[in-house]
Amino acid sequence: MKVFNLACEHEHQFEGWFASVAAYDEQLEGGLLECPVCASRAIRRMPAAPRLNLSSGRPAPAQGEPAADAAPAAAAMPTPQQLQAMWMKMARHLVRNTEDVGERFAEEARRIHYHEAPERGIRGVATPNERAELSEEGIEVFSFPLPSSAKEPLQ
Repeated sequence: MKVFNLACEHEHQFEGWFASVAAYDEQLEGGLLECPVCASRAIRRMPAAPRLNLSSGRPAPAQGEPAADAAPAAAAMPTPQQLQAMWMKMARHLVRNTEDVGERFAEEARRIHYHEAPERGIRGVATPNERAELSEEGIEVFSFPLPSSAKEPLQ
């Protein structure tokens, strides 16, 4: 099994698992590889660092005892890959927990707001003008671009 770090033309990075290098090449040439974020098919392999186990040879500290040279871990900002993974998780959550009303979004949002339809989470398409009108009526909406891959399981 070969695991490759991949990226699309928009620099979205992701991982691909292949039976062999030849299998990767075949899928790439056949247009079968697609970015899970933007659906781009312009995919390339990224350099990968080998996994090295560089132990110091010192014995491990006893259980529950901190290492002698252990410093408190600093809080770090998420990496671009972690942010991308969180974004995809949120996109999938939205797809699972909302109803797609498509072009009827503004109409259905008003029906829910004015208690003419059952309250529920919806998603769909609205023009900038429709979004402004909804905002003027006190109906809160937000834009969240959903890639097609958020609607399907990733392999």
